[in-house]
Amino acid sequence: MISASADPTTAASEPPTAGLLSDALDDLGVRVHDGVGTLRVWSENATAVEVVVFDDDDPDWIVDTLPLDPVGRGVWQATTPELRAGATYSVRVDGPHGPGMTFNPATLLVDPYARGLASPGIHSWRSVVVDEDFDWGGVAKPRTPLDRTVVYEAHVKGLTKRHPDVPAALHGTYAGIAHPVMIEHYRSLGVTAIELLPIHAFASEPRLLQLGLTNYWGYNSVGFFAPHAPYATAAAQAEGAGAVLREVKGMVKLLHEAGIEVILDVVYNHTAEQGLGEPRSSFRGLDNRAYYRQTDDGTYVDVTGCGNSVDTSTDAAARLVLDSLRYWANEVQVDGFRFDLAPTLGRDASHTFTPDHPLLRAIAEDPALEGVKLIAEPWDVGLGGWQTGAFGDGWTEWNDRYRDRVRNFWLSDIDYARRADVTPVGIGGFATRLAGSANTFSPERGPLAGVNFVTAHDGFTLHDLVSYDVKRNEANGEHGRDGADTNRSFNHGFEGPTDDERVLATRRRAMRNLMGTLLLSAGVPMITAGDEIARSQRGNNNAYCHDSTLTWYDWSLAPWQEDLRAHVALLTRIRRENPALRPLRFAHAEMTVPGASVIDWYDETGRTMSVEQWTDPSHRTLQYVAQSTPEHEAPNRTLLVIHGREEGIEVSLPALDGASRFVPLWSSVDERPSAEAPVRGPGETFTAAGTSMYLFRAE
Repeated sequence: MISASADPTTAASEPPTAGLLSDALDDLGVRVHDGVGTLRVWSENATAVEVVVFDDDDPDWIVDTLPLDPVGRGVWQATTPELRAGATYSVRVDGPHGPGMTFNPATLLVDPYARGLASPGIHSWRSVVVDEDFDWGGVAKPRTPLDRTVVYEAHVKGLTKRHPDVPAALHGTYAGIAHPVMIEHYRSLGVTAIELLPIHAFASEPRLLQLGLTNYWGYNSVGFFAPHAPYATAAAQAEGAGAVLREVKGMVKLLHEAGIEVILDVVYNHTAEQGLGEPRSSFRGLDNRAYYRQTDDGTYVDVTGCGNSVDTSTDAAARLVLDSLRYWANEVQVDGFRFDLAPTLGRDASHTFTPDHPLLRAIAEDPALEGVKLIAEPWDVGLGGWQTGAFGDGWTEWNDRYRDRVRNFWLSDIDYARRADVTPVGIGGFATRLAGSANTFSPERGPLAGVNFVTAHDGFTLHDLVSYDVKRNEANGEHGRDGADTNRSFNHGFEGPTDDERVLATRRRAMRNLMGTLLLSAGVPMITAGDEIARSQRGNNNAYCHDSTLTWYDWSLAPWQEDLRAHVALLTRIRRENPALRPLRFAHAEMTVPGASVIDWYDETGRTMSVEQWTDPSHRTLQYVAQSTPEHEAPNRTLLVIHGREEGIEVSLPALDGASRFVPLWSSVDERPSAEAPVRGPGETFTAAGTSMYLFRAE
């Protein structure tokens, strides 16, 4: 519940964020000064709280127990020299019985603010006091502008586990992510930010362990401050939680030195405690009623599909999220966050999503988070959970509408046309996505409000998207019921692996078309790591539970995979060098908008697109001209020719004021990027191959 003042006049004058920003909630967790630690824990309904400290060598041997005193606003506090750097501890809480109350004074609980965690056994956790000193050496955050940002979504373990040039001791680790050979990979590829799947400490669900599987992706948080220790090197793990944290910071420092930002995928919407009766590690024992969404009788309101939903309508739960973000952004120097199931964080006490929720506002307006990139996954599974385009200023959002339309245009529409000799829809919707999704994001937010993607960790890889019509998820232990059934994929005539060179060549061009569309669209592009080398998961579109060669990236590349990587590297360079492709704002028909790209659309004859052509399913050819409106860079104009049928077509280039020639920059027809294409002139005609793209700079 959001705290309300007894004085209605005062309540009316207080901002909605006043409760969660109250200084009564400051300094939760352990703070060590002069060798003495003070622990502050929030539990609104508790009747008694105590801290237990464990032996340095035996995590099950309690060496000290100390009661915490209530100090107001639900906060309990104790000070002891036993809480020094390296100490392991737990919290025990007692309280009343009743609906939604699950107190048990015998349960050892994680401090939600613990900077380190240790696990002496399955579903057993100890909080660790961590020495947070680290020499950043003056290395600053890159602070890459959004319009120049290219996100690379990756898994800490999977990315380097099989890399032959990363030392074996660093395989699958934080240190491996920042190894020089990996940094060279990011830089040569042209990505500016690596977005890591969850690195908050997490656990595998009992169901998966019983099946011999594991939670590989990490969307099952135990704590919101401590890094996941198994991703650290064996040496750091042996040294303890402090060394694990230093390895994380070292990774960030090295990436920043190379100009690469670090974005964390964060899971604040639910925890590893799952539903009632499942593991009890923290919130459920601290104050179940206050931390989790539930009805009056204690039944959980699950809008995440994971058994529980964190109740950010309470000030303390909302503040916990905000404090975690502040910690990672400032103490660990992280550059941004991607919020899993973000609408859950914006639901009020009635479980309804509101864009101006106090937590969402506090995150976007917090001076401590200034310049930090905030990316929402704008949907959850609750009522009213699909909220793409609804988040406020300061937020960017995963654009699922972009994903679906681009897949349709290059894949499912082509499949349909093979069967029916005509595509189901015209090119208009595709063009809208290409130009920044103005029908989804407001003029005030502009095209950079959308993170464009064709694939993500969740779903088919790029390779599998063009190779399978049907998911292959039997190995997940759910009899194929899990994972999306509608993928908008197309196997191009054969399901799965094949030696048919005609099918393989068509699939390769489809991948180039998809990647080209992604990197030439207005908005913020996100590449799923491994797509640049056509990584396959053998048709599994929900490989969250496989920590194996199925999900680890294979860096032994065939020549065609090297060719695809060369295309991606060229496309990111072209994007960087041509501001017309990355506008900051939408253009306006009646005024000049600095930082926008003025767009003109032409058909295959070089004439302006007619209204009828936009919706005509038989019309699948488009010439897209984008001209930058100079603000900080030199004027720039590009022409992108798109042909979305498998039969070739004659294209006449348009006549543009002030343009005497079209310099070729890239084509999806080339198996490997080529510099041999001729310079063309206005009105010149050429044959566009089936399902192809051609990019020119107009000069």
